[in-house]
Amino acid sequence: MSNSDSFFNEVTEDLRRERALNLLRRYGWIAVLLVLLVVGGTAWNEWRKAQARASAEAFGDAVLAALENNETADRIAALAEIDTTGAQAGLLRLLSAGALLEEDRPAALEALQAAANDSALPEAYRQLATLQRIIAGGREIPLAEREQLLAGLSQPGQPMRPVALEQTALLQLEQGNRERAIEILTDLLSQSDVSDSLQRRVTQLITALGGTAP
Repeated sequence: MSNSDSFFNEVTEDLRRERALNLLRRYGWIAVLLVLLVVGGTAWNEWRKAQARASAEAFGDAVLAALENNETADRIAALAEIDTTGAQAGLLRLLSAGALLEEDRPAALEALQAAANDSALPEAYRQLATLQRIIAGGREIPLAEREQLLAGLSQPGQPMRPVALEQTALLQLEQGNRERAIEILTDLLSQSDVSDSLQRRVTQLITALGGTAP
């Protein structure tokens, strides 16, 4: 390689380095900002997750401590003192309603209705609240309303379907439709998502009604 070629290559390399340095001076802050955003975003997500875990653990501990009270009034009072927001507040209303059933049925039914209508609660909890209200309220809730609610809860794929079908059968018995009740209970035993305790309960009820359990 001639001296002129070597000199030309050195000048070209110097120009490249100078251009790279100029670009780094001008736009290097963008790369730094991107790194900070990525690192900061990751740290924020981890902090948020840690805060959510700590909040859930604190809520669970407070609920367990409240439920350890032997007296119903003490349990209700302890549950009412727990600070909650969002879905936790709805879940707390559901738990409080269960305790209230022993002391104040109208207040319990009202609390269950509020929990059933709480959009912040997961659907399974809302359905559980609806079922508890139907069971606890009994004839205090109009027959047409109970039929409508149970019809929705007993649709295929619904999390509370087995218990809703059992309550539907009991509703038929209330109206004197024994054969229809046996038919619903027999169909219930053929479902794959029926718990052992519910199977035993339904089998006993079919037998008591004069039917033959499959």
